[in-house]
Amino acid sequence: MTTVHRIARNAAVLLISQVFSYLLTFVYMALIARHLGAGGFGILSFALAFTAMFSILVDLGLQQLAVREVARDNSLAAKYLANMTTMRLILGVGTFGLIALTVNLLHYPPQTITCIYLIGASVIFMALAQMFYAIFQAFERMEYQSIGQALNAGLVLIGVILGVKAGFNVVGISWLYFSISVITLVYSYVIFRLKFSSSIPWSYRKIEADWIFLKETFKEAWPFALSGVFVSIYNWISSLMLSSMKGDEAVGWYNAAFRLVMVLPFIIIAYFTSVFPTMSKLYISSKDSLKYVYEKSFKYLVIIAFPIGAGTTLLAHSIVTLIFGDEYGNSVVVLQILVWAAVFIFAGASFIQLFNSINRQRLVTVIVAGGALLNVVLNLVLIPRYSYIGAGIATAATEFAILAVLFVWSVKIGFGIPVKALASIIVKVSIANATMCFLILSFNSFTLWGLIPLSALLYFVMLFIIGGIDKDDMLLASTIFSKRPSRGSPGGNTK
Repeated sequence: MTTVHRIARNAAVLLISQVFSYLLTFVYMALIARHLGAGGFGILSFALAFTAMFSILVDLGLQQLAVREVARDNSLAAKYLANMTTMRLILGVGTFGLIALTVNLLHYPPQTITCIYLIGASVIFMALAQMFYAIFQAFERMEYQSIGQALNAGLVLIGVILGVKAGFNVVGISWLYFSISVITLVYSYVIFRLKFSSSIPWSYRKIEADWIFLKETFKEAWPFALSGVFVSIYNWISSLMLSSMKGDEAVGWYNAAFRLVMVLPFIIIAYFTSVFPTMSKLYISSKDSLKYVYEKSFKYLVIIAFPIGAGTTLLAHSIVTLIFGDEYGNSVVVLQILVWAAVFIFAGASFIQLFNSINRQRLVTVIVAGGALLNVVLNLVLIPRYSYIGAGIATAATEFAILAVLFVWSVKIGFGIPVKALASIIVKVSIANATMCFLILSFNSFTLWGLIPLSALLYFVMLFIIGGIDKDDMLLASTIFSKRPSRGSPGGNTK
């Protein structure tokens, strides 16, 4: 199977799965928010944010390193699994203990503490499941991860529907998260045993701790781990600080918008989950091909991100009211701000994946650390004065600053986007975007279900007319629909 076919197949599979999963996530988060109200939803959002701050400690960068190294050499899979299992069990127990100690020292209400315990346990079980997802990614068999993600979202939705009918409170909803994380772990292990055991001689009975191997592994993995810590800080610190300074309702209003926006990067996750193993191999075999993949990735993500930003800004009130109800009217302005944070994340994602694939993860760590520090400072300044709106401004400003630094460094290391190509992308996307916005403003009385697809269609048609989508892009897109070559074994490397 050719590189382009593999990328196209894996990206398509993951994108379809992510769209399906996040549509379900949209539905169940809306149901939870409406059922619990801003206060109860604020408690659940706080528990999710609090445990997310600790979740990186269960991994310490091992997963992303494992994907990169196993993609380059499939024979390392059993070694990584054996040692990752040991470390995740040890780190999982330690992390849960740290979560319990911290939340009790801070004297949160008993209901909040119970929710944090349950969500914290679910994070640890999901980390064990993602250990197998790393192998699926490295072997470029993304369909198994896709099914797992869709299964998880589907089960949560079913549980939430039943829970709402049964009148579950926030603790009951937290139990759902925990129970389904266990099911997801079981699924990932069963798939591994059924589909990969012939090519990877490992089972849970072969857990080991090769301390020499782990020492060398952590030397490479620590930048990934620190990057994850800093990303968690500037993703979730706003919710924690809002809870402390402004209370549960402010957290609920902020998170209604935040949850809507953070659904958007599923496109990035789907795309780079499929592309990252290939980029890692191209760094060794063909730097010209790596540059081509990276530049195309940047172009496509910019094309997707900017109409989402503009359209959401114009339609924010209708979106929030439709999904969460009138009680969340305060979330509208937060959504209008945070959606641009998502746009900046889209634009910067290609740079981050490039740096990680060429062993420049330390650079990513330093940049993200600066972003985390900036975010904390901005939150300290803005939240006391502007509450949840200030938190939104802090997040958007942080993402813009990170994008700017990433861009500068890409030029410094010789992977800068050519000025002519960059200007062409910006101009053509802006023209198509302006056309789309004119349509939205002219027909804003239409229902969202009709206006959103019509606007998207006009945007892409205009982009095609003015050459923003060229013959090369059409050729790449056509590979998704071309006849798929025969599939080898999970560990195969067919061409």
